Amino acid sequence: MSDVADEVRERVDSDAFCDTLGIDVIELDVGYARTELTIMEDLLNFHGTPHGGAIYSLADAAFAAASNSHGTTAVALETNMSYLEAIDVGETITAEAKETHLAGNTAEYKVEVTDGADDRIATFRGRVYRMD
Repeated sequence: MSDVADEVRERVDSDAFCDTLGIDVIELDVGYARTELTIMEDLLNFHGTPHGGAIYSLADAAFAAASNSHGTTAVALETNMSYLEAIDVGETITAEAKETHLAGNTAEYKVEVTDGADDRIATFRGRVYRMD
């Protein structure tokens, strides 16, 4: 691993919010990241289903890791999320972020959130501004 990759990995792994929710960065490469979260009772909403914010946070963590993986600070310009399926308590879900466009100071990412059977439960899209 290069010094830049080590530094990026250290910053990503020190995210206090992800630690609070239980989000783990499983894989990190340039323009790519994969995160995981096991849905527990404390992540449910008043309907008894996983809170959309928890699923969004998982996708956002993958987006942040992938977009900052070049070693340049990247900040979100816009994001959106489509929720497709519900999941149960105890399931581990995965978010996989892939860079789909990089031009100048902006980049675009698509994040697919899947359940343990690899069925897509949500899709997240985001753009970042890469600071010099």
